[in-house]
Amino acid sequence: MKKLILLAIIGLGIVSCTTQNTINTMDLPKDWKHTTNIYEVNVRQYTQEGTFKAFEKEMPRLKKMGVKTLWFMPITPIARQNKKGSLGSPYAASDYTSVNPEFGTLNDFKHMVNEAHRLGFKVIIDWVANHTGWDHIWTKTHSEFYLKDPDGKFHIASGMDDIIELDYKNQEMRLAMIDAMKFWVKETGIDGFRCDLASWVEVDFWEQARPEVEKIKPLFWLGEFDELESPEYGKVFDASYSWKWMHKSADYYKKNEPLQELKDLLVKYSNIGDASMRAWFTTNHDENSWNGTEYEKYGTITKPMAVFSATWNGVPLLYSGQELPNMKRLEFFEKDVIKWTNTFQMAEFYKTLLELKASNPALKGGDAKVSTYLLNTTANDKILAYIRKNGKDEVLVVLNMSKGPVDFTIEDENLSGTFRNIFDRTKRDFDSGKYFTFKVSDYAVFEK
Repeated sequence: MKKLILLAIIGLGIVSCTTQNTINTMDLPKDWKHTTNIYEVNVRQYTQEGTFKAFEKEMPRLKKMGVKTLWFMPITPIARQNKKGSLGSPYAASDYTSVNPEFGTLNDFKHMVNEAHRLGFKVIIDWVANHTGWDHIWTKTHSEFYLKDPDGKFHIASGMDDIIELDYKNQEMRLAMIDAMKFWVKETGIDGFRCDLASWVEVDFWEQARPEVEKIKPLFWLGEFDELESPEYGKVFDASYSWKWMHKSADYYKKNEPLQELKDLLVKYSNIGDASMRAWFTTNHDENSWNGTEYEKYGTITKPMAVFSATWNGVPLLYSGQELPNMKRLEFFEKDVIKWTNTFQMAEFYKTLLELKASNPALKGGDAKVSTYLLNTTANDKILAYIRKNGKDEVLVVLNMSKGPVDFTIEDENLSGTFRNIFDRTKRDFDSGKYFTFKVSDYAVFEK
């Protein structure tokens, strides 16, 4: 086991080497992108009203919690033909340059974006480029924009019969899509896009679209794809999803798979390099609705997994209601408001982590100056321990990934000196001992 851990350390030690295969239009991320976090807003389920105006009232609370970037699920009108449920899917658009009246008006959205900017947030919107709903305006004005089956009918997107796929061989359609993206940047001042099913769209479209849209202003681009599976997309996007990690970590907990397999996967992600980043999360709109809450997936390691998401190399991503915590699956095609309370039991937990992410240089995502090392312990099959270093700044993270208590010692030369625990603010000199006693669900985060 110790030999395997040392190999992991070697693999992660080279995380500071930056790959050079980026396209000309993709500079290294601006500084705010290195330190940001993302909070996904499900407008429909966030408030009883389900509007931009109602959500706007929640933004000061989220600012206090340390949220930096707000990601809004699709804000465009929803197609009515072949819709699912009574309200339909936000991912089945009927028009790319209008606002879903369920949420309010374009002016309401502009006002909310302006207020978000005043409070210091960045704002990104969900962009669904692969497909539209059946009665999207283009089906009537430009039916040639769509893929067709041999019988001439619109081609249904894989596994989802409420949406139809666009034809990216059509150059006119590409230009219309880019113009639609420009509309939101010019008209509302948003700061970027979360691109739905980005790898279902040809990569050369994103290579074409990004520099064109960024003639207006630099933007943040988050793509829904895993760079281990689609490395060519990493040359275009600032950050991507960590699907393999999410599925593997869920299997680890539910199927009692070896922890070493998770550590090996982290080495693979780190070997991608720092020209792009990964987004780490325990839940999102799809996971919550279809696969269960984070507590269903991760049980006793839910909080350790949340700590990991906020401290590993990349961008932490939260979903509406995690600050409660939200313990229910939200309906996707119906109104199903989050059951808010005034307690927000997890808000302080997330605030502590998000503020550390934003302030400590050792936690910068996608920064070649930061090195990350897995640490050897006497319980390598139960404990995930790592240290991130950027010059004199260091952050130590220790997570109990088992279903029981663990007594263990960190045995690694990469850990030395005095650190401060960010949660209880006590100091600890690791030159005097590296022994831990962890209960179930325990975690510890220290900064030097």
